[in-house]
Amino acid sequence: MSPIKFTIEKELSGTLARAGVITTPHGDIQTPAFVTVGTKATVKALTPEHVKGLGAQVVLANTYHLYLEPGEKIMREAGGLHNFMNWQGPTMTDSGGFQVFSLGAAFNAKVGKLSKVAQEEMTIPEEVDEEDKAGKLAKIDEDGVTFKSYKDGSEHRFTPERSIEIQHAIGADMIFVFDECTSPMASYEYQRKAMERTHRWAKRCLEFHEESKLQNEKQGLFGIVQGGRHRDLREESARVLGAMDFAGYGIGGSFDKDDMDKAVGWVNAILPKEKPRHLLGIGEPIDLFGAVENGCDLFDCVAPTRMARNGSLHTSDGRININNARFASDFGPIDSACDCYTCKNYTRAYLSHLFRSHEMLAGTLASVHNLHFIISLVEKMRTAIFDGTFEQLKTEFIAQYYKK
Repeated sequence: MSPIKFTIEKELSGTLARAGVITTPHGDIQTPAFVTVGTKATVKALTPEHVKGLGAQVVLANTYHLYLEPGEKIMREAGGLHNFMNWQGPTMTDSGGFQVFSLGAAFNAKVGKLSKVAQEEMTIPEEVDEEDKAGKLAKIDEDGVTFKSYKDGSEHRFTPERSIEIQHAIGADMIFVFDECTSPMASYEYQRKAMERTHRWAKRCLEFHEESKLQNEKQGLFGIVQGGRHRDLREESARVLGAMDFAGYGIGGSFDKDDMDKAVGWVNAILPKEKPRHLLGIGEPIDLFGAVENGCDLFDCVAPTRMARNGSLHTSDGRININNARFASDFGPIDSACDCYTCKNYTRAYLSHLFRSHEMLAGTLASVHNLHFIISLVEKMRTAIFDGTFEQLKTEFIAQYYKK
């Protein structure tokens, strides 16, 4: 029996939005909630204490990267992800499928989740730009994927069963099936082929997970809906996976920026209502509103911290680049409406100085702010669902954040 339970506390009339609670072995998650990404068992530039203090409820680590370094043996000997990184709250791991895809077949194309999106917003792995020399690194077949490490070129192989075995060693509360994540530019025919293979792999993952009774009682396995931009494929995938007894469901793959909300709605209108839904790799504010409105409970993205390390900061009036010359003598906070540690204690001028001086503290203070901004925004969405003011919050936020 899965240890993951989901309770719906409030539904928003006229939409698929809902507020609820996901119960895990390491605590409850008040949903909707933003999942903070700690790729290699660390949220870059921040301690777990920082992350908890920002209001983060759950951290997601990356199976692909933890498999390569430090390896599943070390993760198991450490007592699992919680002990290893000193995070005692709920955790998730993805299956490694997206990283195998993005560091393999689509590597040189720099393909992300969204086909119409600025490069800095693309949800490609954080390390992909470090290794632009290996060409195609992955070969997909019916049984799994053979790939070369982006670190040293050594050859490795993931099958559905192997991915789950590694995730068992890592020990997160919520884990994902091994799927094939396709390029937004892939043809309809290939999207169908990949989706059907993902369904077969999902069944294998579920069977392997259930055979390990001890792990099945400790970890909840999520299926992943695929199908690209195509409504018939997305709905078919939701029906097929919805009929399997997963603890929850991820919505993965590639979307068109202009119709992501609709695609998510197609899927969530079909998936079992009583199971939590996680949108993989999405973190732009307007997309978070669309995801919540269309029935998603969780979503993760590296964008807040990656943007922060590059000096791109969220404010109530939109994003700013702290490296711009005009901020060098601006002694106000990043955002006067923000009560995060950075905004209460430091100025735009100071952060501008840190970035220009290439000081490590720049990434920490900027990440504190950006994560607080996104986590707090999603908390406001949850409150607005209970209050019946979600549409008002969405309209007012978007008008101010995206004003020209």
